[in-house]
Amino acid sequence: MTTSVITSDTQALAIAEQVAQQLRRDSALRDRERRLPHAELDLFSQSGLWAISVPKAFGGAGVSNVTLARVIARIAQADASLGQIPQNHFYALEVLRVNGSPHQQQRLYAEILAGQRLGNALAELGTKTAHDRTTRLSREGDGYRINGRKFYATGALYAQRIPTSVIDEHGVQQLAFVPADSRGLQVIDDWSGFGQRTTGSGSVVFDNVRVSAEDVVPFQSAFERPTPVGPLAQILHAAIDTGIARAAYEDALHFVRTRSRPWVDSGQDKASEDPLTLKSFGQLAIRLHATEALLERAGEFLDRAQADSNADTVAAASIAVAQARAISTEIALAAGTTLFELAGSQATLAEHNLDRHWRNARVHTLHDPVRWKYHAIGNYYLNDENPPRRGTI
Repeated sequence: MTTSVITSDTQALAIAEQVAQQLRRDSALRDRERRLPHAELDLFSQSGLWAISVPKAFGGAGVSNVTLARVIARIAQADASLGQIPQNHFYALEVLRVNGSPHQQQRLYAEILAGQRLGNALAELGTKTAHDRTTRLSREGDGYRINGRKFYATGALYAQRIPTSVIDEHGVQQLAFVPADSRGLQVIDDWSGFGQRTTGSGSVVFDNVRVSAEDVVPFQSAFERPTPVGPLAQILHAAIDTGIARAAYEDALHFVRTRSRPWVDSGQDKASEDPLTLKSFGQLAIRLHATEALLERAGEFLDRAQADSNADTVAAASIAVAQARAISTEIALAAGTTLFELAGSQATLAEHNLDRHWRNARVHTLHDPVRWKYHAIGNYYLNDENPPRRGTI
């Protein structure tokens, strides 16, 4: 099937709206029954949306980060799992942009424009810290072999290539863009989270997997100098949470407007007259709109950091994104919780599956601890200290 090529921000947003409306139709059913969204991902990627960050110089739309975040938020609103699956795809494309050779960029970007999807194999279980890696890259002839095991490999189950963080013989971290059909590579569907149920974030095992030297891109150096790789990763997470929050908010509005609840307990005849309900929606609306505004602001800062990457612009982008990430965490959880409060026990009924919004928010917001973002933000404004360069700030 032919993959569309998007050429502008306006087109990307219009297509995202069309795709989101289609993805939303069975989102509750896919979550309830854990139906893996293979067909839906084909629709999503063939729409051209997975290539919107490919630079114009390589034939892509090179959309702004404001647009990229809005696209991800809109898809996550329709289906939170489908909003998260391409997160590491865009993350790997940013590593390729800042660290890949022109030949690597030309070849891999062409694959993405043709509809190929990237997964990820970054995190590992059982290491001393979340940043430690034990998966090894060993030289063999004019290429390499990879041995190791990964988890939280979101998107790997659906990908044609799996960007994999590996440690070379010098102890330096690289990113290998490994073809998913490589001999010795096994993707295991053992993800059992109670939220984000269809992301396929399970295990990937590398048993002496051969990888070409031209598929290995420097990774560690993207954090040893000022680059936008870290804030790019985080703005996508903020967008996912913002989309989840918007979905919970919209479902709460719909539920209260269309279904009976015991408003008479407070002496009111209907929800629109209940002061506690009005207060709840007022609080949610304010915080949701603030989150969406901070997400757009973060995209603008990130655009400036990509155009001119230096210590100041990257730090400012990291802090702007951290602010959006912090508030998006809070509103996603609050919106899901408020939906429970307003819908009551009906929210947990299988036919409604409204509890998925809270479950999705609770699981996704655990990706990295938001409390450290407040620490970094406070240190930046109070002590003029730039945040550390890594993918979790």
